[in-house]
Amino acid sequence: MTAVEDPRLRLAADVVGEVQAINGPDLPRRLLLVADSSGRRYVVKQHRSAHRFTQEVRAYTTYLTSLRDLTAELVAHDPSSRTLLLSYLPGDDCDSPTLTSAERSLSHHRAGAALRRFHDAVPQEQAELAGSYLADRMRQWTRRADQAGIISLDERRHLHAFALRLSSTAMQGSICHLDYQPRNWRLHRDEFFIVDFEHCRPDARVRDFARLEHRRWTGQPHLRDAFFAGYGRLLSDAEQQLLRLFGAIEAVTALVRGHETGDAELSAHGRALLTRLP
Repeated sequence: MTAVEDPRLRLAADVVGEVQAINGPDLPRRLLLVADSSGRRYVVKQHRSAHRFTQEVRAYTTYLTSLRDLTAELVAHDPSSRTLLLSYLPGDDCDSPTLTSAERSLSHHRAGAALRRFHDAVPQEQAELAGSYLADRMRQWTRRADQAGIISLDERRHLHAFALRLSSTAMQGSICHLDYQPRNWRLHRDEFFIVDFEHCRPDARVRDFARLEHRRWTGQPHLRDAFFAGYGRLLSDAEQQLLRLFGAIEAVTALVRGHETGDAELSAHGRALLTRLP
């Protein structure tokens, strides 16, 4: 694809004038770092999925309007190419191996404080939700795992039992990020930013802790402590039990996606998590 044909460059040029692509620090292929004639930087993001494009635009134009100090600005978007032009956020990816232990703890503390603001930003979305739709999703993933032959009969029964518990569980709703983990955090001196809102929607508030609990905090309780110190409160017993139920969704999802994409690391994560579940 030539520069002229690239819809990301075309959107940026249409909105801010002539731009130049910059070699970014290992950005995913769908992201492009550009600068205008004055040197101001932007990130241009192109979605494959129209649904995720719509969800991210909606997040920036509705849910995030009171959180501009935590997020990029949506400068422009183009539905025909599913492309967003975003202001550039400085800082280090909080998943970077170059972060010191102190910086990692600091990033978790600030991530907790930021998520609390995010969860409280849209009070009308904080209703009680039924767990039936999440139970249905778990059953769908379990069926795919069973068809692929990657779970045993006992594991299938175990997952269905978790789904049954979810179906009868009430949970506190909120606007959720739903991919809240260090790869989507930026730390810059005294500033902290959140990126990537393509999954953002109303959901069970506790789900925003699930990937941290089951992917990041295993064996690192100090990071969990730092996070909830920033969040301002610990989970209740009921919320902690719900978080364990979400571990079952995490496990079967990782197993199926790891199998379908040939990602051995993801499959191993799903298998280890499924083994740890009570």
